[in-house]
Amino acid sequence: MDADREEAGAAGTEFTLDSSEELAGDPAERPGLGPWRLTWRRLRRDKVALAAGVVFLLLVGACLAAPLWADEIAGTTPEENHLSDKVLIDGRETEVVDLRGKPIGPTWSDHFFLGADSNGRDIMVRLLYGGRNSLMIGLAAAFGTIAAGLILGLLAGYYRGRADSVIRWLLDVIWAFPVVLLGVALGTVLALGGLELGPITIAGDSLAIPTLVIAIIYVPYLARPVRGQVLALREREFVEAARAQGMGSLRIVFREILPNVASTLVVFLPLLVANAILLEAGLSFLGAGVQPPNPSWGTMIAEGVERIVTAPHLTIVPGAMLVATVLSLNIFGEGVRDALDPRSKVRIEH
Repeated sequence: MDADREEAGAAGTEFTLDSSEELAGDPAERPGLGPWRLTWRRLRRDKVALAAGVVFLLLVGACLAAPLWADEIAGTTPEENHLSDKVLIDGRETEVVDLRGKPIGPTWSDHFFLGADSNGRDIMVRLLYGGRNSLMIGLAAAFGTIAAGLILGLLAGYYRGRADSVIRWLLDVIWAFPVVLLGVALGTVLALGGLELGPITIAGDSLAIPTLVIAIIYVPYLARPVRGQVLALREREFVEAARAQGMGSLRIVFREILPNVASTLVVFLPLLVANAILLEAGLSFLGAGVQPPNPSWGTMIAEGVERIVTAPHLTIVPGAMLVATVLSLNIFGEGVRDALDPRSKVRIEH
């Protein structure tokens, strides 16, 4: 065979190894790779998505370091006022908030690195603590949506009948309301009176309120595609084979159907987190999300709008952080979706 190739090469014919021969040399590149390994290989080739993921991780790391910055560098807390304090800027003592109520801008130093707000609070400290709250709410709400949406989608898609009718009706009711309108209505009611669920009592100013509201609102956006996928999967041959072997419904759902739905959940997770963070900012901006004195990017933007002309940094700084976080998550989520797409082509390069 080698002799034939040498003769063909001498005659001007160029041979290209097929994929099976080309991949055989490297165990990590052989045909028959598992779906998750193949997904990771596709994702590694998407440099933009990986860069967006790194940006998001850096933002998360910065927000997690909020106590370190507040204690060791800024020397203040997110709620502490400094209305009558003065700081040195270029060798001159400058009031944190002047007599007209205008706060100082960024000093690019340890104290008031990004300036102060109208109450004399350190913007950098509030930005990092607000980011922690926004990220925590976004992640918790996204996982809550996935848990509820997955259960409802599995029940409706597999059992069909009356269970499907009731669940679809419930999802349609939530779906019928605009996201922001429903969020403002639920957030305002729960913020005023709190929530009591038997022995569990949640105060109106708790971060659990916007988390719960956002998790409920986005349930239909996950449960409906999961239901459709389960409806198709329950008629597949491997499910019929499991029934023929005497498997019960729960074993079929968790051992046969759920693993095939996992890729959908992986795709939805970063997009749900991004949408949850964005909705939390919108609800907090409107007064139906995070309640003062707890900081969040939405509340900081709302407070800064009043001084958008005289102190634009109050709005620009949290707005930029919000855009960077949501944009990086959306780009990374698109990359994950493309990597999990079975129609995606993986080009082997050596």
